[in-house]
Amino acid sequence: MASTKNNLEVLFEDNHLIIVNKKSGDIVQGDKTGDAPLSDIVKAYIKEKYNKPGNVFLGVVHRLDRPTTGVIVFARTSKSLERFNKMLRDKTVNKTYWALVKNKPKKDKDTLTGYLKKNPKNNKSTSYSSEIEGSKKAILHYKIIKSLDNYHLLEVDLETGRHHQIRCQLAAIGSPIKGDLKYGFNRSNKDASISLHARKIEFIHPVTKENISIIAPTPKDVIWSACLQ
Repeated sequence: MASTKNNLEVLFEDNHLIIVNKKSGDIVQGDKTGDAPLSDIVKAYIKEKYNKPGNVFLGVVHRLDRPTTGVIVFARTSKSLERFNKMLRDKTVNKTYWALVKNKPKKDKDTLTGYLKKNPKNNKSTSYSSEIEGSKKAILHYKIIKSLDNYHLLEVDLETGRHHQIRCQLAAIGSPIKGDLKYGFNRSNKDASISLHARKIEFIHPVTKENISIIAPTPKDVIWSACLQ
């Protein structure tokens, strides 16, 4: 059951892991902006809730882009961090994303394969149809799961995890994500978010070995709400 404290939406919590629903604008780890990262907010939550003295251990196991929302996992012990990192390397963690696009893809479902190259100067990736120097192979699978009057909801499963992969590959087929000015959408969302949401994560718990399946509620927004009806 989700609990909210200090504006933090906790979706799952035990002695080993804490899973939260990231809001748009949150940065997962500290960066040059100097803004308080989500990892610090989670540490403060744990420290207060359990009245912990001294520093709180929290391991960042994966990230989401700042304007995206959705499920994100942190490790509460070094053992769970090490094991979760191995699970990610072994591709035994299943992550499902939802993306809102205005331009309907030509196919209702498809596998997109491209070669992505990141430009560090503008923090943007470009997708190429064949391998070029410095590029990395990127594969994702999508399907349209709902069509509204002006937008289409795509469910996306990643086979690889590249920089801005979903944003870049959907833009490359002419379907940039709603609000994503960087990848060609024509106007921003009011809250500067992009309509990309990490909807679901599934894995075998690295310590207890339970099956864990967590769904992150979508942002409170008219279009997201329409997708759920």
